[in-house]
Amino acid sequence: MYRKILVLFVLFVFLINYSFADEIDTEEIILNSLETSNSTLEISPILSKHAIVIERSTLTVLFEKDGYSQTPMASTTKIMTAIIAIENSDPSDMVTISSKAANTGGSTLGIKKNSKLTMETLLYGLLMRSGNDCAVAIAEYISGSIPEFSKLMNQKAKDLTLNNTHFVTPHGLDATEHYTTAYDLALLTNYALKNETFSKIVNTKTTTIIMDGYEKNISNTHELLGYINGVYGVKTGFTGNAGRCLITACNRNNLDIIIVILGADTKKIRTTDTINIINYIYNNFEIVDTLSIIKKRLILPSIYIKNTNSLAKIYLEDKNNYNYPISKNNKKFEIKIHLLNNQKAPLIANSKIGTIQLYVNDIFLYENNILIKENIYSYSYIENIYNLFKKFKKLGK
Repeated sequence: MYRKILVLFVLFVFLINYSFADEIDTEEIILNSLETSNSTLEISPILSKHAIVIERSTLTVLFEKDGYSQTPMASTTKIMTAIIAIENSDPSDMVTISSKAANTGGSTLGIKKNSKLTMETLLYGLLMRSGNDCAVAIAEYISGSIPEFSKLMNQKAKDLTLNNTHFVTPHGLDATEHYTTAYDLALLTNYALKNETFSKIVNTKTTTIIMDGYEKNISNTHELLGYINGVYGVKTGFTGNAGRCLITACNRNNLDIIIVILGADTKKIRTTDTINIINYIYNNFEIVDTLSIIKKRLILPSIYIKNTNSLAKIYLEDKNNYNYPISKNNKKFEIKIHLLNNQKAPLIANSKIGTIQLYVNDIFLYENNILIKENIYSYSYIENIYNLFKKFKKLGK
């Protein structure tokens, strides 16, 4: 009898204590800060028909002028040609040059019928000298014909979700149904630059190749390579329908961007537009370290855990850092802390009790978990009884 009364009493104490204990309800705590800068630089008028800039790690568009309209692409086509060749052949493969390849017009490396060149030599001629003859030779070696090679190009475009791009030739000479957008070209270029062979070639200012047993010095057609700080490629282009085209990769202070210019009336315009965009981007944008922003601005609240009087020691989960490009001007940082509801002792060390989120200029950038450092033990029976009396005493006032 007495044992049953004791059990009921203890259960009653537990229930009462549970009802009146401090709780962590789902709660949002917001910390705001605002930083301003006077570094604003207005961009000069862009005269080219199409332009776009993406940041490489996040593919964020930082600037755009009619960047999503379909348009001819000229020799920027050769970025796709090169990737297909690199992924489907070996640099040491020997390629016999056909009459068709040797007689291709436009910009050429000057290869001759029946010559035997390595695939590596053809790639240098394709990307540095923009050789149309190299493009045809590559297509014939990989697929047997230009139409068959174009099928590989279009399949790759589909794989990369280049939804507004279609290829008919490996060189980009004007042809119906051969088109892309500045945005699609930026995505393609970003993919291509991840390839070590491609990246090395387009970043080469001058080199020496072997043709028919003789050395030949060639230089890169990209006019900004070696002259503008941070530029490391990528490709030029020109046809009557496409106009002057220029794709440029540039990296300064960990801000790695791709600039695509299509449809410029002159070489001077495409060059000037690219330089103006580079100056604008690096004066107005920067890469932010999301985790360091949180640690710099964050004071975690004191968090009591239900069913105990212990103060939980808190830390952030060890997650990979995330860098993001943002405007340097009027940066609004917002940290949101979300605490989970009904967290009560006992809790095991490293348990999750909430999340923390970072917003910059109202854009969600980063989320991390809030964990407790040590085990949290629940009240003992004596502490339960003591707390019960304290709460009854408080209610009686």
